[in-house]
Amino acid sequence: MKVLVIGNGAREHALAWKIASSPRVNELFVAPGNAGTADIARNIGISSSDIPALINKAKGLHIDLVVVGPEAPLSAGIVDQLKPTGIPVFGPAQAAARLESSKVFARELMQKYGIPCASGKHFTSYKEARDYLDRQPVPIVVKADGLAAGKGVTVATSKEEAVRALISMMESKIFGAAGDKVIIEECLFGREVSLLAFIDGKTAIPMVPACDYKRVFDGDKGPNTGGMGGYSPPGFFGKDMIRCVLETIIQPVINAMAKEGHLYQGILYTGLIMTDKGPMVLEFNARFGDPETQVILPRLKTDLVDIMLAVVYGKLDAMKIEWSDDACVGVVMASSGYPGDYKTGFPINVSDKLDKDVNIFFAGARKRDDGLTVTDGGRVLTVTAKGKTMKEARDKVYRNIPDVNFDGCHYRKDIAAREVV
Repeated sequence: MKVLVIGNGAREHALAWKIASSPRVNELFVAPGNAGTADIARNIGISSSDIPALINKAKGLHIDLVVVGPEAPLSAGIVDQLKPTGIPVFGPAQAAARLESSKVFARELMQKYGIPCASGKHFTSYKEARDYLDRQPVPIVVKADGLAAGKGVTVATSKEEAVRALISMMESKIFGAAGDKVIIEECLFGREVSLLAFIDGKTAIPMVPACDYKRVFDGDKGPNTGGMGGYSPPGFFGKDMIRCVLETIIQPVINAMAKEGHLYQGILYTGLIMTDKGPMVLEFNARFGDPETQVILPRLKTDLVDIMLAVVYGKLDAMKIEWSDDACVGVVMASSGYPGDYKTGFPINVSDKLDKDVNIFFAGARKRDDGLTVTDGGRVLTVTAKGKTMKEARDKVYRNIPDVNFDGCHYRKDIAAREVV
């Protein structure tokens, strides 16, 4: 098979790494890819947002399966535009991807079908939103409706902070059209966890759960980022809870989408918070998470391409998906200054003496013409490690991080620490 992965993050590097291990695959392409995917696949210099060029390239290369990594091309309808070509594509159609691309759509669906989520309202008028906000207690959550690269949610601990978030979204338009609508909702309290599932339109098979860290500094301090690390599995979220979420949230959402005329096929990422009333939805994503993918896929024993084809052809009910009992911890190494301003172009040094079961998944990194790998973004790479226990995996990843470095690198030192206390 020839497979094309679309995207250029650590998530896509992890996907390409796993897909490359399939005996089905003899040629692998990534568009646009990064320094890491260049070592295991052929990078194609086409942006993930250039859908016509991607489709033409897929046809020209006679691709047998397209795997869409990022949310932007999904929300722009790449799946819908690829299907008439006859090329199988893994990912939800544009209408189904609205579970991520429109928080208002997702919220209205959950309210209509009784799926547990926070109470609140959405607004298109700044004045109405501000009047409502003035009457609410803090902490309070302000969300931009559309895609904002994982940064469109503010958990405000003061009224002033909430007002600033509202102004930045609706008046200053820092997220563009994504802030034309906003949601203001109650702040839920509890431990957060991500549960991803493979969905073929009717059957849902959950993956192993994972936890990520969104704040840039230790102790969950500083601004939100795209994610500074993660681990799998969380000790507080076992098989019974996975079953509970499948029965009360994931399957009902898939059934609801079908009733609304939107067959959902691909990945459903459910961001959850474990409240005293039970698990509740924080967000949905229509694709693999980042950095969750980097700690989930190393635990997958079943051929990922087999699973993806079962999803595409509606045969997921015939699949038995197996996972390793090992723990996996991933730490993101970022450029100094991220998520604010940062410089790029620094050489990335990776030792050839990394421990077994340690992987480097590149994101903001590129190969220069002379072959040297240099930084090229905010989140530069993710270092992951597996171990028989969470402590073993955590000790291993932090033991190996000094052998991966670049000028000004920053990373959190408390990833998975709460699991080994």
